[in-house]
Amino acid sequence: MFQLVFSRRFAMAHRLTAGASEKCAIPHGHNEIATVTLRATKPERLDGHANMVEPFARAKALWHRWIDDALDHALQLAETDPLLDWFAAREPHRLARILTTPGDPTTEILACCLMAKLNAFLADDGGRLACAAIRLEETPTNVVTFEGDPLEFLPLARLATPWWRRADMTINDFAPKPRLAAATA
Repeated sequence: MFQLVFSRRFAMAHRLTAGASEKCAIPHGHNEIATVTLRATKPERLDGHANMVEPFARAKALWHRWIDDALDHALQLAETDPLLDWFAAREPHRLARILTTPGDPTTEILACCLMAKLNAFLADDGGRLACAAIRLEETPTNVVTFEGDPLEFLPLARLATPWWRRADMTINDFAPKPRLAAATA
């Protein structure tokens, strides 16, 4: 079976407060590389003409735009992190740039959230492709790879449709929902 694989690099900052090292409780950053593996949901024989599962430009356009516009240089915090209250009181205009996760924003939960978000984009685009695997390189020596259904591994969400299940440009559930514009390559 064919798989489409592509990567995107982004910068991020996060902090881990639920028992990680004290060093990780201070906001700090990483340059990450997300590599995704897509597969056809209904594999078919190549057509003898275009001979593509899906054009790469179409398969990755919205995903890359979301990473570039919403995820790159975002701050990742737990939904219960007190820094959220600080931003809400002092810099509410920056809330849309804060990615929130249930519990600490580890690479493991980020892999599940990102895979679920990509699957929401793909389903909204007709469902011809699905994400079979995601690889997040947090540092050159720390990598998380996930295969499977991310919704089976994510903690139960407080909302029926949290940000990672919506095919929109959001990275949290408290900012106004940006509207999707036409995807570009």
